[in-house]
Amino acid sequence: MTPVADLTVGVLALQGDVREHLRMIEACGPAAVPVRRPEELARVDGLVIPGGESTTISLLAREFGLLEPVRDRIKRGMPAYGSCAGMIMLAEEVLDGRPDQQTFGGIEMAVRRNAFGRQVDSFESDTEIARVGTVRTVFIRAPWVERVTPAVEVLGRTAGRIVAVRQGHLLATAFHPELTGDLRIHRLFVDMVGQVTTPTEG
Repeated sequence: MTPVADLTVGVLALQGDVREHLRMIEACGPAAVPVRRPEELARVDGLVIPGGESTTISLLAREFGLLEPVRDRIKRGMPAYGSCAGMIMLAEEVLDGRPDQQTFGGIEMAVRRNAFGRQVDSFESDTEIARVGTVRTVFIRAPWVERVTPAVEVLGRTAGRIVAVRQGHLLATAFHPELTGDLRIHRLFVDMVGQVTTPTEG
């Protein structure tokens, strides 16, 4: 396992809660860097895909030349963690996405965008997350997971809906742990990055 201090974790910095995730990753020990270009992606050991608006992230990923490089790194084993819109970006299927919407994929799940409602329907809840414990979870225009394959480990549910999953080197939550100050979800991801040997490029 790679020592935490030797890791570099990127946060996809196209849109969304970038600064909050950078602070949380730094608090867990690794170097945390924003990623906007393929050459920046090549220098990280793992990648956080923040919340925001999934269709916008999809569009900007194409414009910045990151869609295929991120897909490729994920296929080759780079750990990635997606929160809210980031969960949608890691899904193999988006049930109500726009026709031109593309994802990075990697997790064998089908998600529904804005499933918990609009901005005014945002809420907080206490959710039991496997490997972590009870977590205060913040849902803002959040998706939920409608189905998974047996390859996907369901880590948590809220109101009976799947809101946290893991598949190998990939982690996703429908909620925003970066908004609570609770480092446990980010520490879980950092541990995943340290356990996976995916040498950076360049």
